[in-house]
This record gives sequence, C-alpha cells and structure tokens, in this order.
Amino acid sequence: MPGPHSVLFACTLNAVRSPMAEAILKHLRGKTIYVDSVGLKPSETDGFAIAVMDELGFDIGKHKPKTFDQLEDSSFDLIVTLSPEAHHKALEWSRHMATEVEYWPTFDATIVEGDRERRLEAYREVRDQLMKRIRERFPAGPKAE
Repeated sequence: MPGPHSVLFACTLNAVRSPMAEAILKHLRGKTIYVDSVGLKPSETDGFAIAVMDELGFDIGKHKPKTFDQLEDSSFDLIVTLSPEAHHKALEWSRHMATEVEYWPTFDATIVEGDRERRLEAYREVRDQLMKRIRERFPAGPKAE
C-alpha cells in the first residue's frame, strides 16, 4: 500500500509538537512527501523546541506557526493530530474531504516545570517519541530517482 503524498501535523499551538514532527518528516522523506503543520491558536515557535531540535541538526527557528485558516493548501492525504483539541478540529475541518485522520497522543512538554535541564529533557522526550513514531509510520522506501 503506497503511503500518503501529503501530510499535515496538527497540535494546539503549532509551536512545539507539530513543528518538530514536520521537520523530522521533511528530513526523512522530504523529497517524497509534502509536509506542513498547523495549530489551533496563533503562537510563536517555542525556544526549548528550537534548542532540542538543533541538538540533532534540525533548524526550526524560522518556523512560522499558523492555524488551519492560514493554510495555503487544504488538500492532504493524512492529518496526524498530536493533541486532543487538534484531533477534534481536524475531524471537523476534514469531514467533507477524502482525508485520513490519525491521532497520536503526544505529551505537552510546555507543562513541565523546573530548571532549564529538566524542561529540556521533557522536550527531548517528545522529540524522540515523534522521531520513533514517524520512522515507524513513514518507513523509507526505495530512494526516489
């Protein structure tokens, strides 16, 4: 079964989880899958998310968070939701489309309190969980020529 040609990651703010997922999938399959991300509310990219992604060589510092209403293209084969609120919105938003919606419950690292290292560790766990899940869901096939 061929995989999706276009994937949208959605979370609450498009500041941590969905930009991480977007960057990871673009890195792994960017030439073969169109990838974008959105949130429910306007926000700014989170500094801790930028820091932990930079540890692996992913630059999400220029990511501009956007909402469903700000999408330039609304045609996606798959929407992966990372928060309950985003899942409900995606189901409502895509109800008249031939779009598959998957819910990947993903921890919200922004709720972790403590010193900088404790908070960064929570973000790393989210990053690593997303990396593992994305590698499983979108395995690299033969290289596109």
